[in-house]
Amino acid sequence: MKLNKVLLITITIMIVVLILVFSFSLSPTREIAPTGDVPTDKPIIFITVDSLMSEPLQKAIDQEKAPALSFLINHGQFHRDMISSYPTMSVAIDSTVLTGTYPDQHKIPGLIWFNKNESRIISYGSGFREIWNNGVKNVTHDSIIRLNKEHLSQNVETIHEALSKKNLASASINGLIFRGNTEQDLNVPKLVSFTGLLPKSLQMNGPTILSLGALSQYNPKNDFHKFIWKRMGVNNQFTVNELKYLIEKNNLPSFTFAYLPDEDAELHKNGPGDIKAIERTDQSIQQLLNSYPSWEDAIDQAIWIIFGDSAQSSVKDNKKTALINLNKLLEDYSFWDTDKPNGQIAIAINERMAYINLIDENIDPLNIVKNLQTDNRIGFIAWKNDGINYVLSPESNEPFTFSVNGPITDQYQQTWTIDGDPSILDLTIQEGTISYGDYPDALARLHGALNSHEGPFIIVDAKPQYEFIEEHSHDHAGGGAHGSLHRIDSLVPLIITGTNQKPKYNRLVDFKQWIIDLTE
Repeated sequence: MKLNKVLLITITIMIVVLILVFSFSLSPTREIAPTGDVPTDKPIIFITVDSLMSEPLQKAIDQEKAPALSFLINHGQFHRDMISSYPTMSVAIDSTVLTGTYPDQHKIPGLIWFNKNESRIISYGSGFREIWNNGVKNVTHDSIIRLNKEHLSQNVETIHEALSKKNLASASINGLIFRGNTEQDLNVPKLVSFTGLLPKSLQMNGPTILSLGALSQYNPKNDFHKFIWKRMGVNNQFTVNELKYLIEKNNLPSFTFAYLPDEDAELHKNGPGDIKAIERTDQSIQQLLNSYPSWEDAIDQAIWIIFGDSAQSSVKDNKKTALINLNKLLEDYSFWDTDKPNGQIAIAINERMAYINLIDENIDPLNIVKNLQTDNRIGFIAWKNDGINYVLSPESNEPFTFSVNGPITDQYQQTWTIDGDPSILDLTIQEGTISYGDYPDALARLHGALNSHEGPFIIVDAKPQYEFIEEHSHDHAGGGAHGSLHRIDSLVPLIITGTNQKPKYNRLVDFKQWIIDLTE
């Protein structure tokens, strides 16, 4: 009898596995339609490596464990300290890279944020508990459909849209931000539509070539790289296979955005010093370079741009010390939840930063600020009122205020009106000019986040080695995390090979104009 039960369970598991395998592997591959454009002299291969950092990259090169990246650096430019967007979370950063704006304009506040109009938390995918609490269907619709159709502001233009106006084709491979001017029919796997996670048919406006895991695949060799346990194709090998296919079929458009996500998960688990994660990233780049007769041919025939989107900070091992519990710190207030929509405040954790949204607008934000100031693991607390941005810290009772336009200029030719204690953001002011320290491009980046979505809210930002949590959030104690404004999360490397041009400033927000200029 026991043997029959075991056999029945085994057969059931095998059937479920077979259903999963066939539901994803049998989804059709797509044909690459003729682009109809005259491509630029050298197509641009633009690769985002999630959480690529300069220090471990240099160590890997010194130990001869990153030959491809070393080759590209030796034959091009290497910029160690490019400044990311804020919060330093992938979706918000990609929005900045592709639109050339900060969140005050592109309106993607972070990986997680509270939508006042819909009275719900928006999540583009994070820890399992957060996804479950927000609803798997909601997260799927937000990250695949609403992110590009609704949430990304219609008042900004993506690189794909800008190039389309110039009759230049572009591609996106596994990028979550992909809005363009070409209508694309995505292939929704039957299992996904059957469970109601996505509709049976799905049309999105994207670039000329849109590859997005199991939803849109060109290379038949990717059938076994898009299962649920391989993040439905959002993985390095899927991206590499798709890009190799374009190269080998001589179908590279003028601009290709490609996303390599795997390094991020490894660093979250093992910490930012993990050299093996760099090795595996380099192996992906090697495969791409090997698509050409030689690596020299690769850089002769294309412009290669490889960069990190954000860095990571090591998080202390001891959870009691490392994790700043905002539920506990603000226990005098009631919290919004899916089953408690009348809570006074809604917390949206983006690892080492968080938005605290005041649903009850009768709450005095200064009372919350005072509670937050009691925790010296917090770097700063910020909020806005009547066009003025306010910043406080546990170490200073004198607020720092700033607003756009004014007599003070920074190194990026942005002008500001400032008052109070600038040391809170580690600013130095000499002869009317601002220099940034631990918080690079602090004023523009923080202003962007403070004006990223509707309703009153407070931003709280952690010191290095600490991370915020709330009831449903996933933590990275003993590993790595990002999200903060601090330089340790914000400075990333940029490799450019095949052109002598570079962005106007050392910021990711300047990439869009640079790319447009490269296609002239």
